[in-house]
Amino acid sequence: MGRLEKYVVEPAKNPNPFRVLITTILSQRTRDENTEEAAATLFSVYKTPEEIANAPTEEIEKLIKKAGFFRVKAKRVKEISRIIHEDYDDVVPCDINELLGLPGVGRKTANCVIVYGFRKNAIPVDVHVHRISNRLGLVNTKNPDETEFELAKIVPECYWLDLNEKFVRFGQDICRPIGPKHEECPIADLCDFYKEIQKN
Repeated sequence: MGRLEKYVVEPAKNPNPFRVLITTILSQRTRDENTEEAAATLFSVYKTPEEIANAPTEEIEKLIKKAGFFRVKAKRVKEISRIIHEDYDDVVPCDINELLGLPGVGRKTANCVIVYGFRKNAIPVDVHVHRISNRLGLVNTKNPDETEFELAKIVPECYWLDLNEKFVRFGQDICRPIGPKHEECPIADLCDFYKEIQKN
């Protein structure tokens, strides 16, 4: 999800909340490049909630196959599109509680829609944000939802919009899950995880 804004915001000043929502659903348990290809293929054929809602499930499956778990995701994408079309007149809601009411939408997905779709302040917490926040010692949490709530307490809201993107890129390039590049890290001296390694 780290490079989500690259292919769902076209242009950056005119984001598309529906495309962000569907792309984020496709990104679950999938590599960025596969998500990008699946989303681009799907939206090259179907553009609107109504079109996807009325599309044959088998056709959606073929278009998003690159995203993995395509049968489950196709049903989810179709049902979400139906709800957006029928209940919201093709307009994705900006309210987090309404987003969380959509099938398959958890807090990370909902917050991604708010940040990347509406450019409003929220903190999407994926594996990178969760890992880095705990390694640095900013939080001491067991899951991404806890991390979101704790970060919201300590990070000024003016930084929320860019937090996910910055942390994800940092997590992909430097603070990797396995083999973090401590020697290249510009904040190693502030990192609790690195300090513990140095002791041992």
